[in-house]
Parts: sequence; C-alpha cells; structure tokens
Amino acid sequence: MKKCIGKPVPAWDMAHRLPIDRPVGPKIQDFGSTFRVNSTFMDAVEPSFLEKQWYITGGTLAFVCVGIGPYVYWLTQIRYPDAGGIFGNFFALCVSTVFAHIAFKVLRRFFFGLRYRPVRFHRQKKTLYSIRKRRYFAGPGDGDIVWEAPWTRGSIFCLHSEDTPFGTVFHIRHYAIDDDGNVVQAFSIGREWTGEAQVEMALAQWNYWCTYMNDGPSQLPKPMLFHTEHETLRESFLFSMYSFGLRTPAFFRIVMMPHILIFTALRYLANATSRAPLWPSSIGSICTVASGDPYEEPRPGTPVGWAETVLAQERGEYSNNPSARAEGWLGTDDGKQHAAAWLKDPAGRAGSFVMQRGN
Repeated sequence: MKKCIGKPVPAWDMAHRLPIDRPVGPKIQDFGSTFRVNSTFMDAVEPSFLEKQWYITGGTLAFVCVGIGPYVYWLTQIRYPDAGGIFGNFFALCVSTVFAHIAFKVLRRFFFGLRYRPVRFHRQKKTLYSIRKRRYFAGPGDGDIVWEAPWTRGSIFCLHSEDTPFGTVFHIRHYAIDDDGNVVQAFSIGREWTGEAQVEMALAQWNYWCTYMNDGPSQLPKPMLFHTEHETLRESFLFSMYSFGLRTPAFFRIVMMPHILIFTALRYLANATSRAPLWPSSIGSICTVASGDPYEEPRPGTPVGWAETVLAQERGEYSNNPSARAEGWLGTDDGKQHAAAWLKDPAGRAGSFVMQRGN
C-alpha cells in the first residue's frame, strides 16, 4: 500500500467507493473476519492475518537465496578464478543485496512483531481504530501504533483491485487524504477476496460492518467463526491447510501436506516470537464492555477458532453459513448478478438497486 502514499486515490478504487449509509448488496454476512463483538465495539482482522504463512515462507525463501551471492563469489573467485572477475563480484553482491532487502522487509513485520493487528469498529465514537505496528519502546499507556478512520460519509472506503501472479485480488480499504487529495494513510480491513466471483462476498461483508456501526449488533447474523486471539499449533495448522481452500479435496491436501507443514511451522514460530497487540490507554478506556452485555461474543460456550467451530457445526451447535437480508435493499436477490453489474458500473445500473436509508 505504500506505493499509494503521496498520490491520488487510485481511479478504480474511487469509482468503486463503498457508502456507509445504504446496502451495497442483498446479503449481510461475515466470511471469517471477526475476533469479537459486543455493544461497544467489534474487532475485525486485516488481510495479512489469514495469509501470513505465505508471506513468511516467501521471506524465508528470500533469506535462503541471500546465499546465492556468496556461492557465485566462490564459483568465480575460488573454484574458477578466471571466470567472473569484477563483474562476477558485482553480480554476486547485487543478488545478495536484493534478496536480503526482500527478506528484511517481509520478516521484520512478522517476527518479533505482533501476532495479529485488529481493526476496531467503535460504535459510540463512530471511528475505526487500526493497530499498525508494534511500539517497542512504549511508555505506560502508550500501547502500539494506531491509525484512526472516522465513520462518516466523507471518509473514503473503497473496494481495491490488484492484479497478482495468483489472479485479481480485492481488499476493502480506507484512504486518508490531505488537502491536495493525495493519500497520506491507507489500510485494509477484513480478508482478501480472490477473483470477481468473490466480490459478492466482499459486498456482503461490507454490509455486515455497516449494519453493526449504524444499527448495532442486534440484527447481525453470527459470524462465520470467531478467530482466536491465542493461536495454538493446531490452529496454525488449520490456517495453513485452509489457505489452499476451505473445500479443497482430501487428495490435494495430502499432496500439499509437506507445504502445509512448512507453513504451519513458520506461522507458529512467527507467533512464538511476537506478542499480542496493546491498545493505548486512551482507546482502552472507551472500550469497556458493560457487565451482562447480551451481545458480547465470544462468550463461554461459543466455539472459537477453526477447530472448535467446525466440530460445533458438525454437532449442530453453531450456524453454518449464517446470513441475513439487507434492510432497505430493493434490487435483485441474485448477489453474483448484482456484484458483476456493480463492478462494471457501481454508480449507474448497480447503484439504482439500492434505497437511501430512511426513504
């Protein structure tokens, strides 16, 4: 996201801006983006939480590849002393420098940092608080580094699209801009959405957060699951396995098991070297949950994490794929059809499907 800093909000993102005061699709549904919820605040994940085993593995491979430089130096200066000369030395230095830079950039974020970085939706303050970085030398009450985003019509929330080697991915983002319209801060909320087929899910997720902030938790369906804030080795394994797909055939999972085990070990090691986030006292003081709050979850008896939730669903003790219809929605109930139209023309045909709140 740093490439956006100092520039205008990408045109595609602005064209696909998300309103906070009306539904953007027929469904309200969470898709695995929630830590906890109550009458005061909701804590959501950000994309790297679900996919960090991929980043860590990439950073680890880059760290290993730093050794290519010394190996080239050995080949050109010792094994074959007349093969490379000064150009071989320069090539070896460049290779090691590039991979060292990649490894440092990636690994410093996940090792000796924070196990997770929640995005807090605060209803009374009408503000989002996003923990961004660990503060290593914090004074009493300082907590970690937090960015704020006001929950107002003027705030810029968008669906962001980006082409990657794995296809087009989408994030829900907030942009803060200066007086010249250039981006000064940007952060993503929730999970990553892969391909246009999942945009329907992204719109339903946005409806979920809007319903909470505007109307409270009483009308919310249960989230897909409550993510654990105390990740165990078993949870790290399930994160790694499900990152290949929730409904991936057993045969494919068996074939990919060596990769899954590597992911598990690296994710667990990253968690072991990091700590839980600390909210500044100024934010913690306004996030007190009333005793007996009927909407506080997870509570005793509520499954937390992948393993407990799947088992509870098999026993019929937790909803499977819970959702609700968006209040005030006047358009088609075909979420995929609407999402496809909204991608092509968010302000035109798709925009005509919705009704302003209160009309």
